[in-house]
Amino acid sequence: MIRLGVIGAGAWGVNHIRVIATEPRCELVAVADPDEAALARAHSLAPSARTTRDPDSLLADPDIDAVVIASPAPTHPRLACAAFAAGKHVLVEKPLAMNTADALAVAAAAASATKVGMVGHLMLHHPAVQRLRDMLASGALGTLYYLHSTRVNLGRLRTDENALWSFGPHDLSMIHFLVGRSPTSVAARGHSVLQRGVEDVVFLTLRYDTGEIAHVHLSWLNPRKERRLTLVCSKKMAEFDDVATDKLRIYDKGYDRPPEFAEYSQYLSLRDGDVYIPQIAMQEPLRLQLRHFLDCIENGIEPMANLRDAIVLTRVLEAAQRSLELDGVPVDVSAS
Repeated sequence: MIRLGVIGAGAWGVNHIRVIATEPRCELVAVADPDEAALARAHSLAPSARTTRDPDSLLADPDIDAVVIASPAPTHPRLACAAFAAGKHVLVEKPLAMNTADALAVAAAAASATKVGMVGHLMLHHPAVQRLRDMLASGALGTLYYLHSTRVNLGRLRTDENALWSFGPHDLSMIHFLVGRSPTSVAARGHSVLQRGVEDVVFLTLRYDTGEIAHVHLSWLNPRKERRLTLVCSKKMAEFDDVATDKLRIYDKGYDRPPEFAEYSQYLSLRDGDVYIPQIAMQEPLRLQLRHFLDCIENGIEPMANLRDAIVLTRVLEAAQRSLELDGVPVDVSAS
C-alpha cells in the first residue's frame, strides 16, 4: 500500500484527490492547500486524510511515500525539489517548470534522491492516443506528413499562465509522444483580449528536421469546446476527438502515385475510401496515470511522462514564449 499526499486541492487537484481516494492500491494520507474551502472539498472526498495549509509539513511526514503536486505552475519546481529532498516519489502536474533551468534542477533533484519523477502529461495515458502511437509505429498509417491540434473552449481565466503554458503542454506532449523527437524550431503568435499581457489565444507552428510540421491552436476564449488532433499520413489519416463519443476515426483517404510515375504529379490519383472507427476500451486517463505512477514506484521503471521528456517540452514552451514576444519570429528550440 503506497501512501500518498497531494499538494494543491484546487480545480484540478481535487480530481487527483478523488482518484487517489478510490484507488485500492494506495492510501491518501494528507492534502495541503492554503485555501480552507479547497481543504473542505478535499475532506468531503477523503474524510480519513488529514488536511493542512502548510505543504512543508506534508513533505516532512515520514508516513508519506509519494506526493502529487497540483499547485499553481510557478510553484512546481520548488515543491518538486523539496519533495525529492524529503525522500518522496513525485508526480508533478504540467508544466514541470516555466523555464528550462528549473526543469533541469528538478531532474537533478530526482536523480540525487533516486526516486521516481513523473509529470502529469495526462494525454499520454489516453487509450485513443496510445492506439494512435501503436498505429504509427506499425506503419499502418504510413509516413507522417503533418499534425494539427485544437484545444479551445470558453473556459476559466488564468492569471499565472497564458494559454500557451496552460493548454500547450497537453498537445505538445501528445505530439512529442507520437513523433518521438523534438522540433527544430517553433513559431508562435497570440493575442491578449481579456487581460493585458496574458494571451487568451495562441497559434503554434512546429517544424522538424525530418520534414514533419505541426500546428496547434490554443484558447480559452472560444464559443465551442474542441479537443481534436488530426494526423495526415501517406497511407491513411486519423482524427482523435476527445469531445466526441467515437474518440478515434481512421480515414482511408489520400493520394496514390504509381511507382513507375513517382516523379510526375499528374499521375496522382485521389483515394477516398472508408472511415474506420476502432473499438477502444475507454478508461479514465487520470486513473490510468495514477496506476502507472504506482507501477513505476513498485517496479522501479521509468515513467512514460518522464523528466527527460519534460525538459524537452519545457524547452519547446520556452522557445514558443520567446517567439510570442517576438510576434511570431521562429525560434530555434535548441537555442532556448
